[in-house]
Amino acid sequence: MSTLTWIIATTFLGGVLSVLFAAALTFNTRTSWVQMLISYAIGALLGAAFLNALPEALEISRDPGQMTGVVLFGILLFFILEKLVLWRHCHMDTCEAHDPLHALEHAAPLPTHDHGRSGMLIMLGDTFHNFVDGILIAAAFMADIHLGMVTAIAIIAHEIPQEAGDFLILLNSGYTRRQALLFNLLSSFATLVGALLTYFMLQDMNHLIPSLLGLAAASMIYVAMADLIPGLHKRPEIGATIQQVALITLGIGSIWLAGNLFSHHHA
Repeated sequence: MSTLTWIIATTFLGGVLSVLFAAALTFNTRTSWVQMLISYAIGALLGAAFLNALPEALEISRDPGQMTGVVLFGILLFFILEKLVLWRHCHMDTCEAHDPLHALEHAAPLPTHDHGRSGMLIMLGDTFHNFVDGILIAAAFMADIHLGMVTAIAIIAHEIPQEAGDFLILLNSGYTRRQALLFNLLSSFATLVGALLTYFMLQDMNHLIPSLLGLAAASMIYVAMADLIPGLHKRPEIGATIQQVALITLGIGSIWLAGNLFSHHHA
């Protein structure tokens, strides 16, 4: 398969499957499954960042110091972007926009007076997020097919709990299940759009690939550390902690395994 075929297949199928899986979890309100998925996703994101994206970026780049600078810049950039998105759709006292578990635990429809505004803002933020994911997946595939596969796996793993939270926010904003599913599916196509634009733009700008891989690593580290890990601290009991550590390790291990399998396959 060509690089373009891989990019289209993973972004399209990954987007659709993650939305459908999130919908199945949400409509059955399987809180414990989402909790497990979040722990696994943390491991997958950190594994993809530190075992694949970052080493590949450092290998391609001629200046390792500049590359780690790009990662540092990326973490700050994603912090600012998230602030802008949160600022748009959070009330002053509480903000659960990026906490899918909170949404699941409070799954009873809330009395809403915003006529779906918060749901729409969530969708706008998520569409932008998916567009960026598409850019990162395409850049990873263009550097190396197996890196692309691993990056796609990690990104899809964290999209599922994120979209489960989005579903509940949409339902609580007064949307029907069908509308929530449709909006999430439409939003997921931004991944494909971002990926295709990146593929055709990078044909003449290969020198940008290392920097985009650095940003991909920064994105995965930031989402894992800032968005997902804080939620795990809400369950400090020893049993939950052991489960979380085991699932994070499983996430890292599966990315390590996938990286090795794909690299041997394409060697």
